[in-house]
Amino acid sequence: VGITQAVTKWNCQVKRTEDIPAAIAKAFYIARSGRPGPVVVDITKDAQCGTAPFRYEKITSIRSYLPAPAPDAERIAEAARLINQSRRPLVMVGQGVILGNAETELRALLDKSGMPAASTLLGLSALPTDHPQNVGMLGMHGNYGPNIKNQECDLLVAVGMRFDDRVTGNPAHFGANAKVIHLEIDPAEIGKIIPADVAVVGDVKRSLPLITERIRKRDHSQWIAGFRACDQIEYEAVIRKAVHPAEGRIRMGEAVAAVARAYRNDAVLVTDVGQQQMNAARYFGFRRTRSVVTSGGLGTMGFGLPAAIGAKLGAPDREVVLFAGDGGLQMTIQELGTIFQSKIPVKIVLLNNSFLGMVRQWQELFYDRRYSFTEMVNPDFGLIARGNGLSYRCVERREELDEVIAAMKASEGAFLLEVRVEGEENIFPMVPAGAPVSEIRFE
Repeated sequence: VGITQAVTKWNCQVKRTEDIPAAIAKAFYIARSGRPGPVVVDITKDAQCGTAPFRYEKITSIRSYLPAPAPDAERIAEAARLINQSRRPLVMVGQGVILGNAETELRALLDKSGMPAASTLLGLSALPTDHPQNVGMLGMHGNYGPNIKNQECDLLVAVGMRFDDRVTGNPAHFGANAKVIHLEIDPAEIGKIIPADVAVVGDVKRSLPLITERIRKRDHSQWIAGFRACDQIEYEAVIRKAVHPAEGRIRMGEAVAAVARAYRNDAVLVTDVGQQQMNAARYFGFRRTRSVVTSGGLGTMGFGLPAAIGAKLGAPDREVVLFAGDGGLQMTIQELGTIFQSKIPVKIVLLNNSFLGMVRQWQELFYDRRYSFTEMVNPDFGLIARGNGLSYRCVERREELDEVIAAMKASEGAFLLEVRVEGEENIFPMVPAGAPVSEIRFE
């Protein structure tokens, strides 16, 4: 209990068998309500082995626990006033929109206000990729437009996001010329990194409509056109060679885009952690919400494979595609046995560059190519896949890429597709650690 207290939303120890139902009911209520979070119920051995009459009563409230405060009317009015006055606003969409089931409310705000919107990594899919006001992804490996335009904004509307350092870069320079409206369910996140001029504490599903009904119908198409011009600059500087290379080995972005086309941007994307994660976030498209399962601030290699299993069990009617690197896959590769035993039809795309790619990229850019323990000598992934009952294909030539992706998609069971990609490819754009996001670089 002491060890988990700092990393859980709530924990307890149950010493009596008859207390187990109430503890479990309380645990589920706390975990799911308000800002979702993990709980730990530590049941002692004698309580596990005892017997008691069973009576489970669902908990709907706890006297000392307020999961979502009611939005303050004065702050709602002030937020609406700032939105009405703004000439260069930007909505920043976080995972709170998805966790709060507030996608419809977000779209209503955008439709009426005309404001452009960009997503954090974990906020991706809250808006469809092709939504006319979606201007891309924020942050270190995000899109050029929302990063470079940060200094031009006169208003930032943060919805269910926590201003992670991968989004803000150097916080002293983030939105330096902008007022900040922060809509957040957790008061501890307000003002923690970026001070808020207007803090609206509460469930965004409740607070967004209250703001929407108070704002005027606006047209920010000219402001959005500036983001589209940035998109074209980014395409010529980065995307063209990342997705449509003229020569050389297959690129990660090229493989991601090919898979996205095959699934018509309508699969659940799961990623491990590293270069493949950022490429997948950038080049996989989304048509509906809850289509991204990726590790954010607690990112760790090895996340992807077990997460893909959970995603497929949680959404058995949807296609689930995992992108993993050769380093990360090996950290939880034993879960291929779980896939085999439980017959879980996940599709695994292994982007194999024989490096720990993201670490190697930092060693190249910031440590004069002094590579230290980042080059991989890998096992035969085909033997491992077949040994665990998975179908397997390997592709090195881009002219065969679409064919093998089609074979993977048509497969009824689990499938491991190994794509041998360029070894020392870097993922750009990139905001160097500690720099303002406006200093985003293409090389």
